[in-house]
Amino acid sequence: MRKQIITTLLVIAASGCGPSKDEFAAAQRDAQENLKKYEDEAQKTAALEKKVADLDKKNKELTTTTTKLEAKSAQYEQLASSLQNQIASGQIEISELRGKMTVKLKDKILFASGSAALNKDGKAALDAVADAFKGMSGKNVIVAGYTDDVPTGKSGFKDNWDLSTARAISVVRYLQSKDVPPEILGAAGFSQYRPLAPNDSAENRSANRRIEIALTAADYTPPTVETPKAQR
Repeated sequence: MRKQIITTLLVIAASGCGPSKDEFAAAQRDAQENLKKYEDEAQKTAALEKKVADLDKKNKELTTTTTKLEAKSAQYEQLASSLQNQIASGQIEISELRGKMTVKLKDKILFASGSAALNKDGKAALDAVADAFKGMSGKNVIVAGYTDDVPTGKSGFKDNWDLSTARAISVVRYLQSKDVPPEILGAAGFSQYRPLAPNDSAENRSANRRIEIALTAADYTPPTVETPKAQR
């Protein structure tokens, strides 16, 4: 189209007895406007094609990511198979998201109220967990304790920070006693501050009192925070 516009102008210019000077100027302006419109449309088309290409790329990336998230790892399937009886009985829940597996146990399965001492049922559940962990490689096993917002009272623990941490440590020590390598183990307490549900009913508080065992990559390094130096 651009070549046709330019060719038309050259033909008009070369014609000695063609249109008048004003008519030629008007034709030239029309040709320039048409050329500008053509260039604008070409730019819009190119921009639209780029947007389509970008959206197609993002769609493919999203599809790939979704497939990866939906696919369960071989280790997850192995763990689920090893703990199928405990999962079926409701003692244990397992999940996997972006390569991180989590084994969740309600506190009433493991501990008496306000206690960090493992009970008989808790030890039996952890025996199955320990057996499943022995054959795993390339993972860290981080045990985290969580509580509801009820004060610890006369339990012997200062507050829920102490109770949640003590329970996590009890689980770590028991797993170690069952030959889970201590170098892959870790413990953390989160007190009452990461609830799964509002602490407004007995059922919700029960859900918030839990032990979660997270299996993370062995090369995972926890983030560090620099402590400000005290001003003198």
